Amino acid sequence: MKILDRYLIKQFIQTIIFGLVTFLLLFIVIDMMENLDDFIDQNVPNYLIWEYYLVFMPEIIRLMLPVAVLLASLFTVGKMSNLSELTAIKAGGVSFYRFMAPFVVVSLFISFFAIYFGGYIAPMANKHKVYIEQNYMKKGLVPTGTNIFFQDTRTRIVNIFYFDTYNNQANKVSVQEFDSGNITKMLSRIDAVRMKYDTTKSVWTLYDGVSRTFSDTNETAERFTNKEITNLNFIPDDIIKKQRKPEEMSLDELDTYANEQLRTGNDPTRIFIEYHSRIAFSFTCFVVVLFGLPVSANKRKGGLAIQFGISLLITFVYLVFMKMSQAFGKNGVLNPFFTAWIANVIFLAAAVVNIIRAQR
Repeated sequence: MKILDRYLIKQFIQTIIFGLVTFLLLFIVIDMMENLDDFIDQNVPNYLIWEYYLVFMPEIIRLMLPVAVLLASLFTVGKMSNLSELTAIKAGGVSFYRFMAPFVVVSLFISFFAIYFGGYIAPMANKHKVYIEQNYMKKGLVPTGTNIFFQDTRTRIVNIFYFDTYNNQANKVSVQEFDSGNITKMLSRIDAVRMKYDTTKSVWTLYDGVSRTFSDTNETAERFTNKEITNLNFIPDDIIKKQRKPEEMSLDELDTYANEQLRTGNDPTRIFIEYHSRIAFSFTCFVVVLFGLPVSANKRKGGLAIQFGISLLITFVYLVFMKMSQAFGKNGVLNPFFTAWIANVIFLAAAVVNIIRAQR
């Protein structure tokens, strides 16, 4: 590695770290002002407030990493251009493509790291953040109605009012079976006060309920104190997963959940889009660097302020385009994989054209 490469990489990484720290402090201060009333009203202990913002940091880093990388490339190269260091480098026989190499390699490495960070570390932290919000800040709770409603198979629907994670017990349960030939025709229904999972037998047992069967001519009902059901295809962990938001799921969990939705006859398009979008978003770091370098390498009136505005505008348009493509994908117009990557492909092609023009 040449001295120039070490110098560029050092300046680039230092600026990225500075940008991330700045964004972290800014977001935490804003969020703290927003949640201050909840902390006071719910008497949240000080150590939990510190813990809340500690687990909030990974999500902030995931979201702001592309912006920090963009600003780092902008200020690093822009400063060198204004100080005529870039001119001296070109005069020394270093082409613009060779000059870009350290930035491209570092941004590509950051993108691969962002896949793991955003796919596993940030969701794990988000789980604990949501836990604190629900149990100590009383946010995101559903006080009435049915909390959990899902399709176990193509013909079976399960309704659970509340699931007690400590005892692996579901309360106010309804299991409804429909005709495979006519999904509007109910064949049987079981309603119970509670349902508990037996880990030794790997079966669910319903307590204090009524079992009904339906035919074209009549209906039969049978009360029971306890009743085992052996054909249910879920366990307590699956119910807990169904209550999670996408931001709480890792890439593996998103993939598993999408396949479960496909198996039960539901549309997994939104889950697949979230899965592929999380990977595609990680490569935003790589794309914005390719956009930022040609812009910041050319001197303009107004200096870094104009360069910053142009690059930020390009990034804003990039993110808006990504959200628009996701909207089309969720409506079934585009394939989930194509939906997630179309913004990267188009803007990467535009960035390559911009680099060629800058070299000329």
